[in-house]
Amino acid sequence: MEEAWEILDYLPLSYRIPAEQEYIHFLWESFQSNYDNGKYQFSFLAYHMLYMSFVYFIVWQIKNNYTEDFQKAMVGFNKDVEKQLLGSTSPFTFSEVNESNIFRFLKLIDCQNDKIGHYTQMVKKRNETAHANGNIFFKNKESIHEYISEILRLVSEIQDHSHKIVSECFESFLLESYDENTRELSDVKDQIREVLIHKNYLSKKDIELCLQYDVSKHQSHPDYTEIKSLFEVFEAEYKQDE
Repeated sequence: MEEAWEILDYLPLSYRIPAEQEYIHFLWESFQSNYDNGKYQFSFLAYHMLYMSFVYFIVWQIKNNYTEDFQKAMVGFNKDVEKQLLGSTSPFTFSEVNESNIFRFLKLIDCQNDKIGHYTQMVKKRNETAHANGNIFFKNKESIHEYISEILRLVSEIQDHSHKIVSECFESFLLESYDENTRELSDVKDQIREVLIHKNYLSKKDIELCLQYDVSKHQSHPDYTEIKSLFEVFEAEYKQDE
């Protein structure tokens, strides 16, 4: 199915840890091979895991940039889970939480309860298909195509809700990273890759949004030349990936 690959544009462009990238590639290849061999129920399971990975990356961005709000949103989680989530070093740590519950963090990017209900419906469908219940839910291409189209619709909708946090994240990066004497890494390209792209697990869709950023809004800043220079390096490095 041609449109299935579109989910990859919503997943990170690159990863801090090679094993994470290998895992996403494994899921995609599992989806493809099962689809090509008519094993649509198993291709569905792999695609669902790509969907959940996307959600984990969005929640990671929330945790990274709205830390106080993220902590407040953990009301109802036990102390061990709360500690684990706050101390997590990878988005995949969120897999320790019930899949339906992880969606509650999307409220922090203005997703309402009715929408979150739609997002979690896919979890219920996965639960139906992942047990030895004697049922084959995806018997033909039409059934899996319908599911993939719905997943991509939901992913696009969640991505739209994340625009504010991505824009704020990018602006903070520009204002905190233009000075080579105070930023984490002296080389500007390393700073962009590690502190912006990898730290926030930015996707191709996220980067497309960042490329639209109006850096001229900082013209009154005393170090505007350096801020603009940082943006231009980012633009030159990633514009070809639009």
